[in-house]
Amino acid sequence: MRDIKKRLDAEAAARDCEGELCPERPDPLMVARHYGDENIALACALFAYGNAVAIVKFLESVDFSLISLDDEVILTKARSLYYRFQSGEDCAQFLITLKRLKESGGVKSAFMQGYHDEGIIGGLNTLIDTLYALNPYRSSGYAFLIGKRVDVISKSGAMKRWMMYLRWMVRKDSLDMGLWSGVSPSDLIMPLDTHTFNVSHRLGLLQRRQCDLRAAMELTETLRGFDPDDPIKYDFALYRMGQEKKG
Repeated sequence: MRDIKKRLDAEAAARDCEGELCPERPDPLMVARHYGDENIALACALFAYGNAVAIVKFLESVDFSLISLDDEVILTKARSLYYRFQSGEDCAQFLITLKRLKESGGVKSAFMQGYHDEGIIGGLNTLIDTLYALNPYRSSGYAFLIGKRVDVISKSGAMKRWMMYLRWMVRKDSLDMGLWSGVSPSDLIMPLDTHTFNVSHRLGLLQRRQCDLRAAMELTETLRGFDPDDPIKYDFALYRMGQEKKG
């Protein structure tokens, strides 16, 4: 593992620069960093599924100033939006939910209610419950966007978009924004997607064959052996290595 740690340390250091986020290598974090706002960043993270170019193109088309306006204005102006599984109505209703979340204290406020008692999973469950409570609207596309709370870890997906959002909010470097205090980077769980899952297997960092929350936690525990204070600092490097087929 010593050679793998040395390689990952070098990869993480090399990619810890603003030039890593550019039109040639698009990432939704580019849009989130442009606004520097926890609420808008949440939208950037939750819409971050599919092709990176398409994700960034969609996010750049969204007028996030709408979340300061009345519900009817949002419904009128945002119904023309569309992204993969989300219809115009889904997008508009999510912006309404985001507006109500901001008015109720914001993302961190909701997350911390659960984090203080039950850690990262408790914080995410409280936040997800809060989002659903703020808006009675339901559809398959809307539910896909927000996702499900974690009731049983062994039956949960990897929660990749949510874990990525927490990385953006908690860590602070040339990539991650570090907008929150009071959450320890050592508590974070790896945002596990197909690229990271595959390269982690090839490097011998992960044994579990299913890309789920248990696998994300297993990989996180392995990386704590490399850096117990900040195991998720390797996330972007592993993701890019998988994306670029360098693993």
